[in-house]
Amino acid sequence: MSADGGAAPAGRGGAVEAAVPPGREAAYTVERLDRAEDVPRQVWDELAPADDPMWGRDVFAAMQRAEIGPDAYAYLLVRRDGLPVAVLPLSAVRGLRLDRVVGPRERRLMAPVTRAFPRLLRVPMLFCGNFLGQGHVMGRSPLPAPAARLLVREVMDFARDHRLGTVVFKDFAPHDLDVLRPALEAAGFFTVASLPDTQLNLGHADFESFLASLPAKPRRNARNKIRKFRQQEDLRMEVLDGFGHLVPEMMGLYRQVMDRADQTLDVLDEDFVRALADGADTGDGEREVTDQRLVACFEGDRLVGYLHCLFRGTGAVGARIGLDYGLAHRARLYHNLHYAAIELAIGRGCRHIRFAQTAYEPKREFGCELVEQSYALTHTGRLPRTVLRLLLPPALEAAREQALAPKS
Repeated sequence: MSADGGAAPAGRGGAVEAAVPPGREAAYTVERLDRAEDVPRQVWDELAPADDPMWGRDVFAAMQRAEIGPDAYAYLLVRRDGLPVAVLPLSAVRGLRLDRVVGPRERRLMAPVTRAFPRLLRVPMLFCGNFLGQGHVMGRSPLPAPAARLLVREVMDFARDHRLGTVVFKDFAPHDLDVLRPALEAAGFFTVASLPDTQLNLGHADFESFLASLPAKPRRNARNKIRKFRQQEDLRMEVLDGFGHLVPEMMGLYRQVMDRADQTLDVLDEDFVRALADGADTGDGEREVTDQRLVACFEGDRLVGYLHCLFRGTGAVGARIGLDYGLAHRARLYHNLHYAAIELAIGRGCRHIRFAQTAYEPKREFGCELVEQSYALTHTGRLPRTVLRLLLPPALEAAREQALAPKS
């Protein structure tokens, strides 16, 4: 939709900004697209975060082919004088289970209601940004105020058109929200701290140099855990380029992890992992393949643990982990999978590697920094918006404090 309500034509050019003649303001339009593949690859690659593997177009295409939570997707393409300058992905979840996004204490309190009225705690929700990663509006430069207002208005129109009452800009860093904040506040949004991301900054010559850079106690703990792993008979660590044949075993190990998770907003399925392993169909007879490796641990020929690693530019992500809890503790499997991923990222020249929003204590010991993030939330209805503003921040803050609290 354009600023004056007219339809904006689809384009196939690159994301190159045109100079605006003096005395004339730029004209911004927003177009809704149904699939990631509808955004030309050149445009996507120029606008997406250069060093965040979760923002590859192939990752979004894999999400669309899977059943990981959202029921529908859309992409808002912002044009400046007809040329693409920004993209905001949308993920629509028509029946989000609230007990999956709060902490254990709140989940226990909700349990009687969930059993008696299973549909009562399911809410339709629109997520803006990346359902599986850190939130961004894709673009080379911050959106000016008129474009931000138009984009937020289009988000709210989409939510109303699809009867998605709650709208969330998910896991946005403060600086990414700042340019949107006036437009969001005008639309009734409020912000709440979400779970932080974990990022390990690299730049070491090799893995031994990384270990040497750790403080004394974490360094001793790391060497001890590596030694315990090496003492296990018949366990070996491998880095695999191709792993499609292992996907069924991976999912069994992944389910063991998810069964123990405090929060399960997104649960990956076999279709998603296989789509990433196989690559995405670009529509022109080629396949768009994710730069990825599987850090895999085997006991004999049996897969007993893995960390699925994605790469983009100088960034890496340990996207999802799977563990056989029958031997995970005695083999210090969780730590050693991460050590292997760190060594892999260093060898590839990555400047940082990110891990999931879980298990903060061991990740602090690895040397990870916490990357602060926030939700911006609202509701399309005035009364539900008031209730949301009263009830949701305390519940999310309690879940956040519990997740960050030391466990040892």
